[in-house]
Amino acid sequence: MPDSISFPRNFLWGSATSSFQIEGATDEDGRSESIWDRFCKQQDAIADNSNGNVACDHYHRYKEDVQLLSSLGLQAYRFSIAWPRVIPAGTGAINQKGLDFYDRLVDELLNANISPYATLYHWDLPQILEDKNGWVNRDTAYAFADYTKAVVDRLGDRVASWATLNEPFVSASLGYKTGEHAPGRKSPTDSFAAAHHLLLAHGLAMPVIREFAPKSDAGIVLNFTPCYPATDSAEDKKAANTTDGWDNRWYVEPIAGLGYPADAVEALGWDQKEIQPDDLNIISTPIDFLGINYYTRQLQRADGKEPVKPLPQTDMGWEIYPQGIYETLTRLHNSHGFKKYFITENGAAFADNADESDFVDDQNRVDYFHDHLQQVHRAIQSGVPVNGYFAWSLFDNFEWAFGYEKRFGLVRVNYETLERVPKASALWFGEVAKSNQIPER
Repeated sequence: MPDSISFPRNFLWGSATSSFQIEGATDEDGRSESIWDRFCKQQDAIADNSNGNVACDHYHRYKEDVQLLSSLGLQAYRFSIAWPRVIPAGTGAINQKGLDFYDRLVDELLNANISPYATLYHWDLPQILEDKNGWVNRDTAYAFADYTKAVVDRLGDRVASWATLNEPFVSASLGYKTGEHAPGRKSPTDSFAAAHHLLLAHGLAMPVIREFAPKSDAGIVLNFTPCYPATDSAEDKKAANTTDGWDNRWYVEPIAGLGYPADAVEALGWDQKEIQPDDLNIISTPIDFLGINYYTRQLQRADGKEPVKPLPQTDMGWEIYPQGIYETLTRLHNSHGFKKYFITENGAAFADNADESDFVDDQNRVDYFHDHLQQVHRAIQSGVPVNGYFAWSLFDNFEWAFGYEKRFGLVRVNYETLERVPKASALWFGEVAKSNQIPER
């Protein structure tokens, strides 16, 4: 047994965040209200009744945060850009002060020899567009393309990689079907429309990125949660296949040029009235990379009852199933053969116990990263071109409907003082990044 496992030369090591979860400064420098600002005001929408008004105050502390990335030895930083900062009315006039922030952030990263990996949309739609029916409205896809032009025209000469969307499944399903996320709607019909218009937005944005940032990579970030039947019954197998169709195949197959998965479309009863001529051609514009967010697997029962989860779980109640990241990578590559892949999110929330100096000795999180990285390496050995890995998340932050109750960070944030203290997992991951290898545990 080797003492360590080495990754390919030039493998990229980074960490990831998103704008609403860390920036704060929600009413500064011309930023308008997002759907998450509005959602946070709804009674009981957020578990701890918190909001993103301050969050990690990254908007004011970005220089400190870039130095932290540098001190850990990370080579790349994945962040998202807030549409309400850049085009406060959703369409039309560009807010230069909003773009100035990202201009400063990108320059700070480059000065620290850290590659900027930007995501254009991580769920914070301008509320003014939601007032016009949000992602259910086809016009939002065209507004997104205009927003993309504004951002990439300003930053495209310096950003190494652009992702159009982060996890459109979550936007469409949790935002418009279950109501767990902003904007809090509960309509399967709306979720179908939102899903299609999100993918259309992606397709419309791709040529814009290529025009204004011809030297950058352009792609999309999708979440994958492998589905398995809870038993060997035919009913449970069918339920797992339908869930897999909506959760996993619904987004990647149109991007790969295969259209929507016919079995899931039929099972879920979508009439496809939103699809206009040429939409599927636009959506299947070739991508330079596929970003993969992976956290857990899911077990399905046809009777709707909660399956027994046999494996250890994180603080989110998600099973720890490292093999799933290997299964996801190999399945995707065997089916679609994209040019390259990044693990754009992978991580775990645990009930961290900080000592008197706010240090967290989170060996459980170290184990989680170690075991998943072993499986990423296994996929690379199997021929999957995985080019990098971004740990989720750099900081403890606003964890959407859970507020500040769940901590995913490599770095602990004291929400009273906003002090940042790297956890044991941050120090371990930094050594992995510097050495390009994972030690045996």
